[in-house]
Amino acid sequence: MPTDDVFVALSNPVRRRLLELLSEGSLTAGDLAARFDLSRPAVAEHLQVLRRAGLVRDETEGRHRHYHLVAEPLADVGQWLHPFERFWRDRMRTLATLLEEDS
Repeated sequence: MPTDDVFVALSNPVRRRLLELLSEGSLTAGDLAARFDLSRPAVAEHLQVLRRAGLVRDETEGRHRHYHLVAEPLADVGQWLHPFERFWRDRMRTLATLLEEDS
């Protein structure tokens, strides 16, 4: 089961966007900060939350710190959510039926 830290980290849209960006490959802290209308220290705080939750790891190369996505905790979230999928599928089927009837 995912830890509370993972859910807290995922609750913020900036952190979710950081994870999306890192899903395409590693990036430096500066590269990540440049994609937001936030200060570098603010982005660094978000990265720290993600690092504490185990969702990213960092690697220092010279003067740069590269961040990498760690997907395992996300897989744990997916497994935790899996039993709830049937509720969404049932609701989507009901919605599709209603929309077809109105057409």
